[in-house]
Amino acid sequence: MSNLIEKIRVVVIVNRLFINTDNGDWPRVKALFSSRVLFDMTSLSGGQPVTITPQEIVDGWDRGFRALRAIHLQAGNYLVFIRDNEAIVFCYGIVLHYLPNSTNWNTRILVGSYDIHLMRQEGEWKIDGFKFNLKFIKGNPDMEAG
Repeated sequence: MSNLIEKIRVVVIVNRLFINTDNGDWPRVKALFSSRVLFDMTSLSGGQPVTITPQEIVDGWDRGFRALRAIHLQAGNYLVFIRDNEAIVFCYGIVLHYLPNSTNWNTRILVGSYDIHLMRQEGEWKIDGFKFNLKFIKGNPDMEAG
């Protein structure tokens, strides 16, 4: 039973990450991460995975999302594996961006999955690994320009 409770606690952390990001609540987003995070958005932007701080993550997301009128992250189909003080989460994710613009092509949808790694630190689960695996983008890829 305790393993099931820990799995629920881990999923709650992941859901808080997405909900707080939707709301632009950067202090709460930042608090969910470990002090260093292996951050991998290479399927979307290229490059290499990087190890960065929570502040660097929220600063990047704040800059990237600031121009948008709304964002919505929806996750599901959680698979959670826990061993000792380590948790691995796989889930599907859909990210919607909305920005009214002169092209009237106001949305962008990113479809993919996430691989999220968490460690129990001082009794709390903290995210120390975050990877987005893009499957496809639908909609206006350059709506901020329009």
